[in-house]
Amino acid sequence: MRLQSHEFLLTRWSGRSTRAQLLWRDMLGVGTLINLLFTFAGLMVIAQGGPGHWALALHFAPLPYNLFLLLSVTRSPWRRPADLALAGAWFVAMLLV
Repeated sequence: MRLQSHEFLLTRWSGRSTRAQLLWRDMLGVGTLINLLFTFAGLMVIAQGGPGHWALALHFAPLPYNLFLLLSVTRSPWRRPADLALAGAWFVAMLLV
């Protein structure tokens, strides 16, 4: 079954997603890949002599999605202290990568 974007967001925000979906697949898998791609695009802008503000904009473009994932983990009924620590560390790492 394919989810529409609003269903995807609502499922995570309301705590109806599983730990494997939200924490491992969405955050650590897909989220990390998205952040690396945008950071790479920002580095390409710099390497091509482009403006630094475009590189920064690209680097921080996934920030709203990252924050959504972090807050979704904190709202989930299955969360554990280790999950919260992992999600927080991931969020900080994605800000720096």
